[in-house]
Amino acid sequence: MDNGASSYRRFRDNGDISGFDEIVMNYSDGLMLYLTSIVGNIWTAEELTEETFFLLGTKKPKYVEKSSFKTWLYTIGRNIALNYLKKKAKQPTVPIENTPELISDEAAVEDAYIKKEQQIAVHRAMRKLKPEYQQVLWLIYFEGLSNKEAAMVMRKSVRSTESILYRAKKSLKSQLEMEGINYERS
Repeated sequence: MDNGASSYRRFRDNGDISGFDEIVMNYSDGLMLYLTSIVGNIWTAEELTEETFFLLGTKKPKYVEKSSFKTWLYTIGRNIALNYLKKKAKQPTVPIENTPELISDEAAVEDAYIKKEQQIAVHRAMRKLKPEYQQVLWLIYFEGLSNKEAAMVMRKSVRSTESILYRAKKSLKSQLEMEGINYERS
């Protein structure tokens, strides 16, 4: 009787959770790699590995010592993976070209991603500006305050705030260009 079998027996017969933990620790990586070779996707294999251990922990199937514990466990995982592949094969697939709404959704997701990347670049460049410039840009463009409201927050005159804003925008544009980013605010 190998360690996996004794750990499983402790868990199944005595309710010893540490036995189950030992099984997961000792066999999860190998099982996941094995299942990856069946389904061809590590993320799916990870889910199937979790499903295998879930079945082990909830249904507690009886381990008959006809083979090693590892062989028995991998067989359970293999059966789960094959069932997954059967279900997946039954699901109809439609080429994305035949679904214009998905294409437009894909374009919207891509546009949102590009916009988010641009925002990240702007934030990164802003952090390199003077604190006063960061503050005025943040208040006006991210918080949506008017120049007058930003002036009140910064305890400056409106004219002074507008001057700081002008220099901050110029400095930000320069910083973005230095980083190779051509960004025009829409």
